[in-house]
Amino acid sequence: MSVVITMKRSLRSIIYISAAIIVLTAATAILLSGRDMRGEPVAVKPVAREIPEITLDEFGFQKGLYHIERGIVAARQTLSHILSRFDLRPVEIDRIAREMTDVFSPRRIRSGNNYYAYYGRNDSLPGLKYFVYEISDLDYLVVDLSDSIVVSRHEKEVTQQMKTATGVIYSSLWNTLVDNEIHPQLVFHLSSILAWTVDFYRIEKGDRFKVLFAENYVGDRSVGVSHVDAVYFYHRGREVEGYRFEADTILGYFDPEGNNLRKVFLRAPLEFFRISSRYSQSRLHPIHGDRRPHLGTDYAAPHGTPILAVGDGVVTRASYTSGNGNYVRIRHNSVYETQYLHMSRFATGIRPGTRVSQGDVIGYVGSTGLATGPHVCFRFWKNGQQVDHLRLEFPSGDPLPEEYMNDFIRLRNEMKVKLDGLHFPGDPMPV
Repeated sequence: MSVVITMKRSLRSIIYISAAIIVLTAATAILLSGRDMRGEPVAVKPVAREIPEITLDEFGFQKGLYHIERGIVAARQTLSHILSRFDLRPVEIDRIAREMTDVFSPRRIRSGNNYYAYYGRNDSLPGLKYFVYEISDLDYLVVDLSDSIVVSRHEKEVTQQMKTATGVIYSSLWNTLVDNEIHPQLVFHLSSILAWTVDFYRIEKGDRFKVLFAENYVGDRSVGVSHVDAVYFYHRGREVEGYRFEADTILGYFDPEGNNLRKVFLRAPLEFFRISSRYSQSRLHPIHGDRRPHLGTDYAAPHGTPILAVGDGVVTRASYTSGNGNYVRIRHNSVYETQYLHMSRFATGIRPGTRVSQGDVIGYVGSTGLATGPHVCFRFWKNGQQVDHLRLEFPSGDPLPEEYMNDFIRLRNEMKVKLDGLHFPGDPMPV
């Protein structure tokens, strides 16, 4: 009796399995054919699969694939010193240095710069796969050791954000920017744009500014200010506006009427350093102890600070005297001449007959001659007479050509609306 029951159950199981196979086969055929039992079309839903997002780091490597070690180049460390800590053989280090020379000199590796070592997380063969050295905020080297040794130079991907800034100055322009969490590099852009119209040595409490500018980013990290689009600066009771305009070979900053903000002369031969002594007909001499004329302006600055030619011209003297120390004299035209005293040394190529352009480095701050500390004594001649250049109003450079005025006016109007929409800290907001 039990044998019969077992056989019946086995037969029943076989029937069920066979039926299931027939149903599955039919269903598969229906799905493949795209139609149901009656021959009607069947909508087949695709199965959604979530594909993991691949993200890259700032050097272009896939995140999560590597174990990364970061280091900082120490003082007097060379490429050989750095690479030897990664168990590379001397012959490999030598080859890396030779391969690197084609794109970057190993001698230019600087203390304080970052480097990174990439190791594979799941590799059966341990060891360094990539070595990255940051040349700057924007440039880097990659040494690929995954197969043969390959060295390449790259630029990081940079994005640009348009920003605005406003401020009222209570101590210095630099401090105002830092206090308002604005990139301090903006100071150098503003000083370059407004060097001919704003006396940055005489910034006063209450001076104020509005700026439209572009800031560069690598990922979420700022790498500096790219350029300024428009600026308003209130200085010593005077309003100055400047708008960036670029077309064909023209790139510069112009006032609302299209006049060039660039003047024939810079206001000073240095950037951002204090005036230690002004032009005077009767000054107490710091060494001789008597009163005598001081027909120049002294700009105190650290030893080695670059000294700039304030205008285009030709060097007529590059010499030394016991009183002036190392000095350079430049003839700008038939009316104007300038002189720069107490240099530590001349810039390369500066000699009588050398033609220089405004902003060229002509020498470096020192204390040669009769000087009690590092500074440059700047002297200015007009029609053969020494004068106080800080009291002169210099003519502008070339104005914007007429054929560009319509384009400039459209850009100026657009930028001015944005500037006018900015408000100084502490001002009441418009209703």
